[in-house]
Amino acid sequence: MATQHTFQLKARSRGFHLIEQEIVDNLPELSKIDAGIAHIFIHHTSASLTINENADPTVREDFESHFNEMVPENAPYYKHTLEGPDDMPAHIKASLLGSSVSVPIKDGKFLTGTWQGVYLCEHRNNGGSRTVTVTILEA
Repeated sequence: MATQHTFQLKARSRGFHLIEQEIVDNLPELSKIDAGIAHIFIHHTSASLTINENADPTVREDFESHFNEMVPENAPYYKHTLEGPDDMPAHIKASLLGSSVSVPIKDGKFLTGTWQGVYLCEHRNNGGSRTVTVTILEA
């Protein structure tokens, strides 16, 4: 059986943010699923999703620092500049990380590793709320 929910994540500042609990809070049937998979998709081209370290917040700070160094604002070869200096780099960062992640479900919970969490990677200075669709496939 499949279920699907589309909802808004609260607006966050530019950076890498743990959102797993916010996702879980929007999935009322999750606690009833013995086994399955959740496919989490973000409906935006300037934000992305990834799974990584959930314990030490400096990991998320280092992600932001590295991506800003790797994909700088105001590169002289950018042509897509009308939406501000953070827009084109945001599109590149979102493409590098991707628009979806899949997480196994076991006994009503996401089966992430001990130190793993789902991140919203907000690449815009003022991205606003973000729309996410979660599709759950029950085994």
